[in-house]
Amino acid sequence: MEFIIKTPEELPALVDQLLTFAGDRKKFFLIGDLGAGKTTFTKAICEKFKVKEMVSSPTYSLINEYAYLDKSGAEKLINHIDLYRLKDIDEAINIGIEDYLYNEDYCFIEWPEIIKPIAPEDVITIQFELLSDSSRKILFL
Repeated sequence: MEFIIKTPEELPALVDQLLTFAGDRKKFFLIGDLGAGKTTFTKAICEKFKVKEMVSSPTYSLINEYAYLDKSGAEKLINHIDLYRLKDIDEAINIGIEDYLYNEDYCFIEWPEIIKPIAPEDVITIQFELLSDSSRKILFL
């Protein structure tokens, strides 16, 4: 599925599209250059789930966890992971990436290329491209 997003105000509708497309799947790889909108999109996801914490890039922390309440009122987590600074798959394994890939929580991973060999088969890839007019082309794969 391909979308062109011209303003941040269009993101909530795109989030709804993603959740419909995903069905029960909860693992997402976010692919795109710096500034393409990966973290902004994750913020929109967190807004959809009414996360109360401030959502920020996990570039230096590597992993940010955000709590939300599901439909039954149970607390669940959204994990936002940034692997940009990691050198190889061993470093990812050392931070516990497999736990995040195979648990029941939502997980949005920026710069996931180094962990593709251990990724679940049903992971959804979201590709972000910054266009010349500052809009974004976003693909759900």
